[in-house]
Amino acid sequence: MTPTEPSGATPSLTIFFPAYNDGGTIASMVVGAVMAARRLTSDFEVVVVNDCSSDHTPEILEELARVYPEVRVIHHPANRGYGGALRTAFAEARKDLVFYTDGDAQYDPAELAVLWRQLGPDVDLVNGYKISRSDPLHRIIIGRLYHHMVTRLFGLTVRDVDCDFRLMRRAIFERVQLDKSSGVICLEMMKKIEDAGFRIAEVPVHHYHRAYGQSQFFNFRRIGRTAIDVMKLWFELVVFKRRTPAPPQVSGAPIVPATSRPVAADPRPPGNRAT
Repeated sequence: MTPTEPSGATPSLTIFFPAYNDGGTIASMVVGAVMAARRLTSDFEVVVVNDCSSDHTPEILEELARVYPEVRVIHHPANRGYGGALRTAFAEARKDLVFYTDGDAQYDPAELAVLWRQLGPDVDLVNGYKISRSDPLHRIIIGRLYHHMVTRLFGLTVRDVDCDFRLMRRAIFERVQLDKSSGVICLEMMKKIEDAGFRIAEVPVHHYHRAYGQSQFFNFRRIGRTAIDVMKLWFELVVFKRRTPAPPQVSGAPIVPATSRPVAADPRPPGNRAT
C-alpha cells in the first residue's frame, strides 16, 4: 500500500533528524534518508536540527546542505534538549507527511519504506517497534521497566512508546501541541495522539548497536529527572485530563478511536529481503 492524497497524487515528505554530537553518524543517516526518500516521492526535504553540538556536527551538516539541495539545516544557538529539537523540526516541516528518527544510526532510514506502505487512508501514524533492542543489558532492562510503567500509567496501547522511528501526517500537529523539552516528549506525543483519536498502525523495525558517541539519557541524574517529568506529565494528561480535542477529518475517512494495528515481523535484515 502506498499513501496517496485525495487527488490521487503521491504525498510529499519531510524527513528530520534531531542531532546532538552525532558527527560520526549524521552524514550516513542524511545520505541514507535522501536515497530512501527518492524511492518514495519526488517531493521531499530532509531537515536536521543541530541542538548546539560541540563536536564537528555543524560543519558536516553545512557540507551536506551544500551537496544535497533537499537538505536543510537548523542550528540551535543554545541546547534546547531532545524535546526542543523535535518541536523545532515539527514546526519547520513543510510537507504532507513527516518522518523522524535519531541521528545516532541505531535505526536504518531505508526501513522508512516499511512504514510508508502501511500509511493508508485509515491510518494517521505508523509507529515502529524494535524487533530486538541492540543495547547493553542494563539499558534493555531500564527500557522495559520504563515502557511497562508508562503504558499502565497513561493507558497507552502502542507496544513501543520509545521507538523514535515514526511516520505521520503533518496535519496531526494542527491539533496536537507538544510542550516538553526533555525526552518525555515522545510519551507526551503518543498520549496526546491516542487521546485525540488518530489511527495508529505498528510495524517492526531493526535496532542497531550504537557505533559512535554515547546516550544522553542513561545516567542516574537524567533518569531521576525523567521520572519527575513523567509524573508531572501524568498529573497533567491523566489526573487533570488536559487532552487534545478530537480532530475533524484528517486522512480522508472519519476519525475513530485510536487503535494499534500490529504487522507481523520480518526477522531478516533489510538487505536480505526480496524487493
